[in-house]
Amino acid sequence: MPELILQTHKLNKQYGKISAVQDLDLTIHAGQVFGLLGPNGSGKTTTLGMVLGVINATSGHFTWYGKRPTHKVRQQIGAILEHPIFFPHLTAFQNLRIAAQIKEVQDKRIPEVLDWVGLGNRQHDKYSGYSLGMKQRLAIASALLSNPQVLILDEPTNGLDPLGIADIRTLILRIAGEGKTIILASHLLDEVQKVCTDFAVLKQGKLIYSGNVAEELAKGQYFEVVAENLETLKNALEADERTITAEITAGYVSLKSNAKGDEINRYLIQQGIVVSALSPKKKTLENQFLHLVSQHD
Repeated sequence: MPELILQTHKLNKQYGKISAVQDLDLTIHAGQVFGLLGPNGSGKTTTLGMVLGVINATSGHFTWYGKRPTHKVRQQIGAILEHPIFFPHLTAFQNLRIAAQIKEVQDKRIPEVLDWVGLGNRQHDKYSGYSLGMKQRLAIASALLSNPQVLILDEPTNGLDPLGIADIRTLILRIAGEGKTIILASHLLDEVQKVCTDFAVLKQGKLIYSGNVAEELAKGQYFEVVAENLETLKNALEADERTITAEITAGYVSLKSNAKGDEINRYLIQQGIVVSALSPKKKTLENQFLHLVSQHD
């Protein structure tokens, strides 16, 4: 089993009568790219704030590397939480020099991290002239200054255009390839599917699911099935032992099954049900996410 990096136990954050995070239990191991998923207001940023020590938990506790957090442990963690702050009139190099002084890192590390994030040839340009994608890459460079073993990213592609999203995705995969553990919060499910090894889903502060991305996508196949009577169709599909879930959705039954399409059709014919459409859907994390969230309404 890989080294235990982060573990939370019954972590809670209360703002008056509002429960931002409720009894959260998470376990993250070395080498994982762990995606924290959830709609806006689900508690993702609050969770990251608590484990980084910038937000005080109401109750519960967490450990880094199996121990209560200390200043030395926190030095092994690089983070981008909310919107990073840089001085617009300074260059990228000058901004990182200030960050290096705060983190007690030597200046010789600055060109290395700027090259790593693809800003080596723009390091002497002012921050005010950077695109949104370049600003995000500079933030990641700042987080990497102390060569942390863990990198925490809160919505790293938020607001970026498709090219910027692809650039950050490639960068995250490169960083993960160096053996670092990455924890990222996002609501962009397609991006999480492309970069994450493991994920957890939060809704209204509660953990509703946690699992491995590859294993989750290997579970069954999604179909859209249409017949004259959807309720009868749904009941018949639920009676099939190969069915994982069957739900009526906007004129069809959304089916997740371990059976193949022709096997499902043959089974329904045996039940006296003639389908007018049976279409496979691409297996995505979004399918599973929407199903999980709908189950916890």
